[in-house]
Amino acid sequence: MFEFKKTSHRQKRRIVLRIWVAGAFALLCFGGLLARLWYLQVDRYEGLAERADQNRIAVVPIPPRRGEIVDRNGVVLARNYRDYTLEVVPARVEHMNKMLDALSRLVTLTPLDRRRFHQRLAQNGRYAHVLLRNNLNDTEASWFAAHAYEFPGVELRARWVREYPQHETAAHVLGFVGRISESDEAKLEDEGRAGNYRGTNVIGKKGIEKTWEDALHGHTGIEEVEVTATGRPVRVLRRVDPVPGANLVLSLDIGLQKVAEKLFEGKRGALVAIDPKTGDVLAFVSSPSFDPNLFVDGIDVENWRKLNDSPDHPLINRPLYGTYPIGSTYKPFVALAALQLHKRSATERIPDPGYFEFAGQKYRNAGGAAYGPTDMHHALVVSSDTYFFSLGPELGVDALHDFTKQFGFGQLTGIDLDGERRGVLPSTAWKRHAYKKPSQQHWYTGESISVAVGQGYNSFTLLQLAQATAVLANDGVYMKPHLVSLVENPMTGHVKRTVTKPSYTIPLKPENLKVVKDALVDVVRRGTARKAFVGAPYQAAGKTGTAQVYSLRGRYHNKNVPERLRDHALFMAYAPADDPRIALALIVENGGWGATVAAPIARQVFDYWLSPDRTENENRVAMPVDLVDNLPPKVREAVTETRAAAAPQSDAGVSEESPDAVVPPEDQPEDEQDDKDPLAPLRPHGVAAPAAALGEHREPERQ
Repeated sequence: MFEFKKTSHRQKRRIVLRIWVAGAFALLCFGGLLARLWYLQVDRYEGLAERADQNRIAVVPIPPRRGEIVDRNGVVLARNYRDYTLEVVPARVEHMNKMLDALSRLVTLTPLDRRRFHQRLAQNGRYAHVLLRNNLNDTEASWFAAHAYEFPGVELRARWVREYPQHETAAHVLGFVGRISESDEAKLEDEGRAGNYRGTNVIGKKGIEKTWEDALHGHTGIEEVEVTATGRPVRVLRRVDPVPGANLVLSLDIGLQKVAEKLFEGKRGALVAIDPKTGDVLAFVSSPSFDPNLFVDGIDVENWRKLNDSPDHPLINRPLYGTYPIGSTYKPFVALAALQLHKRSATERIPDPGYFEFAGQKYRNAGGAAYGPTDMHHALVVSSDTYFFSLGPELGVDALHDFTKQFGFGQLTGIDLDGERRGVLPSTAWKRHAYKKPSQQHWYTGESISVAVGQGYNSFTLLQLAQATAVLANDGVYMKPHLVSLVENPMTGHVKRTVTKPSYTIPLKPENLKVVKDALVDVVRRGTARKAFVGAPYQAAGKTGTAQVYSLRGRYHNKNVPERLRDHALFMAYAPADDPRIALALIVENGGWGATVAAPIARQVFDYWLSPDRTENENRVAMPVDLVDNLPPKVREAVTETRAAAAPQSDAGVSEESPDAVVPPEDQPEDEQDDKDPLAPLRPHGVAAPAAALGEHREPERQ
């Protein structure tokens, strides 16, 4: 009995002890929890509260609306429209193919859509937003929105999409936008501009879209959105609206542009037309062209190969990047140099037996023609090679170089397009720099002979020839050539002109100018271009040119020569001769004679531009009507003044700007021309560049 009570007492003591131990453990645990709670709620409150806010607040970038581009009359050349897209974050999709199969029951997915999507998957990271399908209609967008919960990792987005309604017209001027690449991202990071491109998928790749990217892009806005743990938006806490990009008014006249491009159908070549008094580029043709809309969402392999492998190289911007010998169109500038430098008077007659002999070698006139005693005026009218052959050694290459560079030959014009080449304006210093062997670095007097007729080492862009023609027509006043004439701030409506005054003026004697200009008028009246301008209601002035692309000895006929080895046909001109409103230069590659192929094209361009009723011309009404009335008031006012004025005028609503004037030629370095591949940013990895030869020519001209 006693032992039973003793055992019961021990058990009670054990139970009590266990209760105390359990209670102490529980208190200790609660104490730890309270201590941790104090630490989190009091000691770490500020830091953790900020992190909690960040977790529940999503900062969503709002991409700005890209600025629009219109021509001088308000015709839209580049615009934006709203588009629904489906984008996929690969890391959030477990079974990609199953997801695509299920999604295709709600939204149309073609085999091409799937192929492009898988190509983009390979080019992007797992957490990137990869475009699956664009241009969803309202029905497709609403169907997906109702079933979005079934497709984690797939997002429906609205975006601004760039569109070029004129398609191939002026494509080399406008350029295009394209998806932002890794190299673009790296460049934006280096320049500190990456933040302004959050939420933006495209960037200017070529043309005006690239050179005016900063103005066109605008500034990205933000939206702070409160979201749930699952990422669903609850409410908008704060919004900063995006600032749309600036609108650009080009100097181009799209009617003139279409007329010129029509004249180049089936031909390879280039044309640039400029208003001599303002520097406005009125037309800028590179033939053949391409449709920039192909590049907006990334060009597919089939279309890329079609463009890249074409022997006509439609992606090359010929007026800007192609360099050519310009043949006899160089002669007016050589003649003016001789007069200005007192090397030869206008009335001095030079024997022309049909050839010029130097150091035992005969340099012959085209076609074996002999003009007898010839003065400067007659030499320009009939394009006497012998006369200008003889001028080469008298002038010397360095004197000719220093004079003609003032007109822009061998210099960067500074036009607002990327990829401009300097070309080659030869000199003794240039040859020493261009060649490594001492025997090749010496300049021989005989080399000046071919240079004086626009051949030899001469290699210029069509833009340079057009600009030189405009400067000559404007009596030596150099207006910087430009494509963007007005920039409008969409928020304030303020309009800014890009070029308002001359860059510099070449000191030319009026009597010397008169000699050359009178001769250019007679070229059209009774010289090599007379047939092309018969019956013209205005008086033009110009010079034909024919340049060899390959050394062919003896006489030959173009028809008997392979097309790609035939001569280039050139023409430079301005009109009206007494008060020039348009100056141009053009080339038809492998076209043959400048007088029969190039001059007729210039005639039709002049006819359109100088026609009193060109605003009713059917080439113009075939496209959207004049949209000037739809422009903002200040832009409308500026455009109207630009169209009416012979030279740019400033007013209260338009600010003047001249820091962008070109650097005078004497201040420009004699660097080697830029031989970078202009298509490198566009070409898929591993695809070779096209043949670069757009004209490296060394033989004397054959007229």
